[in-house]
Amino acid sequence: MTSRKWVHLFWTTLVLGGALTLLTSFVVKADAYAQVLQPFDFFELIGLLLFFSGLGFIFSIISQMGFFAYLTVNQFGLGMFKGLWPAIQVFLIVFTLFDLVYFRYQAADEGASLWPYLLTAFALLAVSYVVARIKRKETNSKAFIPALFFMVVVTTVEWVPALQSEGQDYVWLMIIPLLACNAYQLLLLHRLNNKEPKSK
Repeated sequence: MTSRKWVHLFWTTLVLGGALTLLTSFVVKADAYAQVLQPFDFFELIGLLLFFSGLGFIFSIISQMGFFAYLTVNQFGLGMFKGLWPAIQVFLIVFTLFDLVYFRYQAADEGASLWPYLLTAFALLAVSYVVARIKRKETNSKAFIPALFFMVVVTTVEWVPALQSEGQDYVWLMIIPLLACNAYQLLLLHRLNNKEPKSK
């Protein structure tokens, strides 16, 4: 990974995070946009667009920090646990999905349904599975479990600040750009590393 490739990865991921968060805010925070459109307030609207774009940039940076932290942890795990590392990653995936359902349900109001928490965990696993399958297809079979681990465990860790907030707005506002940025980095990395320099 050269510095030029890293800069390309950084800026494209940053733009992706900002754009997706802004687009998601049109749905999740539609009431906030409605307030500045009726009556129309141009400066309030610009401020709102800048706020959600900036929030997306922050989510993107969190995603990138998580990605490079994962690359370090994966190398550490391979060196320390060797052949046991894939099994440990599978255990952590299952444990994370269980926690994502159990602890959120325990913190919910009394009488809340368990189904939304189960569906959230299942949706995260489904998206992660698809990304991991693509990663395996484009690289090798050994990449499946690490890719699934990254998409499930690391994404959930990055998602914690939104999960701890009150209300569901920021839960959805954060997870969509996080998933997209994480998948983008994971699937772009081997393409950047395999890209050969153009002949003169």
